[in-house]
Amino acid sequence: MLQKMTKIQVIGPKDDLHSTVDLLYNLGTVHLEDVSTTIAPGDTMLRRVKAGPKADVTGALVKVSGMFHLLPTTPINEELRAQTYEGLRWKNDEELVKEATQVISELETTTKELATRKSDLEFTLTNLAHYEQVIEKLQPLEAQLPTLEGFEVTVILIQQEFKEVLDIIRAALTEITHNQFELMSADVDATTTAAVTVFNKTYSDQVHSFIWSQNVNEVRLPPEYLDKPFDEVLTLVEDNRKRATAEIGTVNDELTDLSGQWYPRLAVLKDVLEDRNDELSVFTKFGQTDYTFVMMGWVPNKQLAKTKNALKAAFEGRVIVNDIKVSRNEQNKAPSFYDNPRIVKPFEFFTGLMSAPQYREIDPTPLMAVFFPFFFGLMVGDIGYGLCILAFALVVRKIYGLRSHAIKQLMNILIICSFPTMFFGYLFGEFFGNLGQMMGWIEPATINGLTLDRMEIIVPFLIFSIAIGVFHVFLGLSLGLTNAVTRRHKKLICEKVGMLLTLTSIIVILLAAVAVIPALLMLPSVVLLLIGLPLVWYGGGIVAAIDIMSSLTNIISYARLMAIGMASVVLALVANKLGSSMGIVLVGFLVAALLHLVNIVLCMFSPSIQSLRLHLVEFYSKFYEGGGRMYDPFKRGTTK
Repeated sequence: MLQKMTKIQVIGPKDDLHSTVDLLYNLGTVHLEDVSTTIAPGDTMLRRVKAGPKADVTGALVKVSGMFHLLPTTPINEELRAQTYEGLRWKNDEELVKEATQVISELETTTKELATRKSDLEFTLTNLAHYEQVIEKLQPLEAQLPTLEGFEVTVILIQQEFKEVLDIIRAALTEITHNQFELMSADVDATTTAAVTVFNKTYSDQVHSFIWSQNVNEVRLPPEYLDKPFDEVLTLVEDNRKRATAEIGTVNDELTDLSGQWYPRLAVLKDVLEDRNDELSVFTKFGQTDYTFVMMGWVPNKQLAKTKNALKAAFEGRVIVNDIKVSRNEQNKAPSFYDNPRIVKPFEFFTGLMSAPQYREIDPTPLMAVFFPFFFGLMVGDIGYGLCILAFALVVRKIYGLRSHAIKQLMNILIICSFPTMFFGYLFGEFFGNLGQMMGWIEPATINGLTLDRMEIIVPFLIFSIAIGVFHVFLGLSLGLTNAVTRRHKKLICEKVGMLLTLTSIIVILLAAVAVIPALLMLPSVVLLLIGLPLVWYGGGIVAAIDIMSSLTNIISYARLMAIGMASVVLALVANKLGSSMGIVLVGFLVAALLHLVNIVLCMFSPSIQSLRLHLVEFYSKFYEGGGRMYDPFKRGTTK
């Protein structure tokens, strides 16, 4: 749920500014605000802090990060990492920069030389592969080339779409060399043509200058390849490739040795410098006088006492924290802070797909944590599928959970959804479709004489889905009314009350018209409609009036709970029917298993998407506005 926030002001002696920032950074409870927004124009007493301490932490971080990324990754002993981190984190800025400078001085020259050498060798390998590709294509033309002394050979690469430039080059070479040249071409691949030309060296500068002017790619073979047959050139290319590959291996070995010695310390030093750089980046948010500093920020009420006590204990009363009373309008601009139970937290991933809630706005996450699994389970409703989804989510979370927070949260959501899936599967009597019933393991439950076999209760199931839609949409409108009352928004209150009255009256009138409920309720419903419509118009105008029909459409949209569920049931029945009709048991089993597998994959995606849509479009639109900002405390491990 969204927590209440308090705006605070932190004041203390200028000499304690850096220590205060360091304490708050480690405490991680204060969402900092920019004090400059509170400084009145022309105020000569309070002014913005221009910069943090003078030590060049940013420069040291850039150099250390550069060397860190040049070295191969090496496993780090976590205990040693923690010890090294503790040894570095308490150093002041000057000591930390001195430590980084010492490491840089010992490593920079050697590391850069090795990295440059490796880059050059990799570039050489790329060129060799290019030479080899071109020469192999041109080798069949070698017999046509003259073997005269004093002639030069050059290769030109041309894109197929500009192949007509060869005619221009041929004409120009005729004029430049007085017809002392040969020009032959062959396709290198589907997009490139290679042309080899032989000309008198006397005209070398003029020829190369002309070729350059035509914006074509000229392949200048190294001197050791010139005046040699193509087969010898290919042999030289292969020898040079082997030599370059061996040298790269040697360089990698040297980098690995360096990494074994320095990587753990570099990694920790980089982390500490990043933390310190983040810490120093906020100094311009603070204000100062000649003798004091001023900070402003927001703290969750539940962490206010902890923040005050920490500052009081560290500075013995020199740094004080004042609670600031703010106007209702300013309070509405406070950052929003989720503090949900563990089972609800995974669903914050979905809420995070929208803009942050405004302060005082109802947190929709707990509601999604209730209804999303309910909708998912109602649509899938199969014990066997629920077990498969549970197993899949547990395995994926174990393999990828530490690498990706998003994957971990999505798998947690599937784990939660698997349980209502199995519960509804028990009610519907479904275990891989009707397999459980065929084997005599399970039967659909019976409630008030109604057997909950989904193939037999299509109409009741549809009515039940629409009823869920009515409840969900009305709940959303009620929450919207609560938000409006909290924010004292009179027109919005009228709109939500009018919407509730209007939708109620329309639904009752429709039910009375088809004799589902007594006809005598129609007159009171008309009265409610006449009261509700003006309220809707007054509160939201024509847009709100049109939204009445949109809300009715939203309610009907919940029929997808039945439709998606029935599609899953039918595919499961087809899998079992097709599998049992096969003459060979093993083939039948494989066919059924494959179709069930496809159905399970579809069940993980389609019900999730449809359930998410019912929340974000049909439900949230009735009360959720967003446009707020999330609580982002100044703490270690965040990037400002």
